[in-house]
Amino acid sequence: MASANTAMKTEKEQAIDDWLPITSSRNAKWWYSAFHNVTAMVGAGVLSLPYAMSELGWGPGVAAMLLSWVITLYTLWQMVEMHECVPGKRFDRYHELGQHAFGDKLGLWIVVPQQLIVEVGVCIVYMVTGGKSLKKFHAVAFPDAAPLRTSYWIMIFGSAHVFLSQLPNFNSITLVSLAAAVMSLSYSTIAWVASVHKGRHADVDYGKTASTAAGQTFNFLSALGDVAFAYAGHNVVLEIQATIPSTTEKPSKKPMWLGVLVAYAVVAICYLPVAFVGYYVFGNAVDDNILITLEKPRWLIAAANLFVVVHVVGSYQIYAMPVFDMLETFLVKKLRFTPGLPLRLIARTLYVVFTALVGIAVPFFGGLLGFFGGFAFAPTTYYLPCILWLKIMKPKAFSLSWFTNWFCIIVGVLLTVFAPIGGLRSIIVNASTYKFFS
Repeated sequence: MASANTAMKTEKEQAIDDWLPITSSRNAKWWYSAFHNVTAMVGAGVLSLPYAMSELGWGPGVAAMLLSWVITLYTLWQMVEMHECVPGKRFDRYHELGQHAFGDKLGLWIVVPQQLIVEVGVCIVYMVTGGKSLKKFHAVAFPDAAPLRTSYWIMIFGSAHVFLSQLPNFNSITLVSLAAAVMSLSYSTIAWVASVHKGRHADVDYGKTASTAAGQTFNFLSALGDVAFAYAGHNVVLEIQATIPSTTEKPSKKPMWLGVLVAYAVVAICYLPVAFVGYYVFGNAVDDNILITLEKPRWLIAAANLFVVVHVVGSYQIYAMPVFDMLETFLVKKLRFTPGLPLRLIARTLYVVFTALVGIAVPFFGGLLGFFGGFAFAPTTYYLPCILWLKIMKPKAFSLSWFTNWFCIIVGVLLTVFAPIGGLRSIIVNASTYKFFS
């Protein structure tokens, strides 16, 4: 009788796993991994990298860009390797790996809050970015038309997600993700090629924008945060790998790693020319969005803003999928709701509405994310994978792997401590001009 109940329970649990978005489909190819990772990694934040360079200066700026690329590629490799570090078991979600390393309760508390801050925070920022980019496109393409408030554009952008969020899993958003990856490459290329075409300003200045030592220091810390937050794809990497089939002969890590390498090559092609060329051409006169600095040719800037919109549509879905998975797991496994279309329709629509409302209500959320993001972006990307590696894989003390991991942990902890200080100051400095629902 007991064995029959166990079999029934296992069957029921399997049915739930077959329904949940992360584990419902495992037939992804390596190129799915490539463009999912590009879409997750290359945010519209790439357009603010020249501004970050202007606060860092040439030496520290180049070092921060290249070091972040190398460290995050290394930690991403560790995540891919640890996906199946226990024979016959797959860690399909970031928190499952955390639970394996730190125990069921502690693992959840270490990983889930940080992962949720990143994923929900990014979704809210992308709501605002999507709305603002739509507004910019409209203003540039139709200069004589009456302007609409940003909140209306966010609503228009959000309404698209009410429909898209009903796509059940990662594999079903493949085309959306592919379009987003192509768009990120397109608008990044437009940004640096248009800068080259414009040519270096005759009176270009590479000095710091702030006049006081304190201002320069805080801006430097904030810019370090901007660079660090540009590499945040780790929060969804295990969930992407979960969609790839795996056998003993052909483990999922091989196609996943191939996809990651292609994605990181695209990240380098997007990030480095935009950051270095944008700063070289405009110096410290560059805006926090290089497309604003460029302004002309009008049709090209309008197209670039439209590309940003398409890319942010895909990125929102990539970051929302693990949240949907957590939400639906909680509703079905803890609250005993029946899995099905009505539950998915209500839960996901409410999440989209929530992110849109926060985006409309708190227009300075980007500044807040710079503050809170330091506590979550840097850990989940720069050093939590290293701590998990040391705990699970146990490399020999003072070996190359041991030293490399401790180096990444120290760099990541310093980012976690210092980057939010810059973000906090920018919030305090701008607090007097903030208006809710503006």
